[in-house]
Amino acid sequence: MRIGVPTEIKQQEFRVGLTPESVGELVRAGHEVLVQSEAGTGSGFSDADYTDVGARILPDADAVFEAAELIVKVKEPQPEETARLKPQHTLFTYLHLAPDPVQAKGLIESGCLAIAYETVTDEEGRLPLLTPMSQVAGRMAMQVAAWALMKTRRGRGILLGGVPGVMPAKVVIIGGGVSGTNAAEIAIGMRADVTVFDRNNARLAELDAQFDGVVKTMYSTRASLDAAVREADLVIGAVLIPGAAAPKLVSKEQLKTMQRGAVLVDIAIDQGGCFETSHPTTHEDPIYEIDGILHYCVANMPGAVPRTSTYALNNATLPYVLEIANKGGREAIRTNPHLAHGLTVADGHIAHEQVAHDLGLPFKQPDWL
Repeated sequence: MRIGVPTEIKQQEFRVGLTPESVGELVRAGHEVLVQSEAGTGSGFSDADYTDVGARILPDADAVFEAAELIVKVKEPQPEETARLKPQHTLFTYLHLAPDPVQAKGLIESGCLAIAYETVTDEEGRLPLLTPMSQVAGRMAMQVAAWALMKTRRGRGILLGGVPGVMPAKVVIIGGGVSGTNAAEIAIGMRADVTVFDRNNARLAELDAQFDGVVKTMYSTRASLDAAVREADLVIGAVLIPGAAAPKLVSKEQLKTMQRGAVLVDIAIDQGGCFETSHPTTHEDPIYEIDGILHYCVANMPGAVPRTSTYALNNATLPYVLEIANKGGREAIRTNPHLAHGLTVADGHIAHEQVAHDLGLPFKQPDWL
């Protein structure tokens, strides 16, 4: 199969769909890999790194899309990319389609087969292709929050871990999944006062055991979350409903009860965000202020650490890329129920029921599945 790797064009996105090591595996399996010139530069990979393992370098995105059957990316296709997609293409990337009707329209009109990393499952029902970026985003959340809390960034002027004789920052993490757990791990390492909210009692018990009681755990109700947000120096939004838009868990009215200079970090912004006042920002201009509360809502957080993120993502995606390349998109989906869960657009229709519901569009499972 001819596999295309275009340069990512989302603002301040430096990751790349395939590492040279992954390309080498695909070439050894008998596939042709077409990489756009300088696609890997942001992650520290030169064109020579790709040609050394058997890739062919093409001059621009038009050439890559025209020649390839399978397109492997990182971020959702931008409008100029969806315009290049055709019915013969299989697209394998993060889509986060539920809050993005413009992208949905473009993919539907393209006629391509689109498989979303974020809803592919494994044998335990987990989301193995979302996990590595959730780990990165969770750990990054504490780095960017520590920076945003500094007075020089208009924050409260608080050190996350405090010092002897001075209380540490109060950190509220909403969601005890992968990103929330990784955020908690780093927050504890920085000696913050950490409380994790979730509605799964079994998960709260696991977190309590995992962190030996150092992390406080709370069952999430409106009252308990209201009280915690009022006192928080930092709130991390880390709630995920696979394929669906994120629920709004902190309202605009609640901001008025918070301490001026407190920080909100919305890891769920790719799925629309879990704060009512969230809207996507970029690494170039990551923070905005509403009612004295700082919002960090960068929609591609892991893009700021592209080398780590690209390797972590490829460790998870490569087996699926190989399967799609070996079998073809439709046959891979037919024979692998976990890939089938990632199927989002097929034959000009939304093929994922939850995504269709959130977009208010018809859901149609392809006849061949």
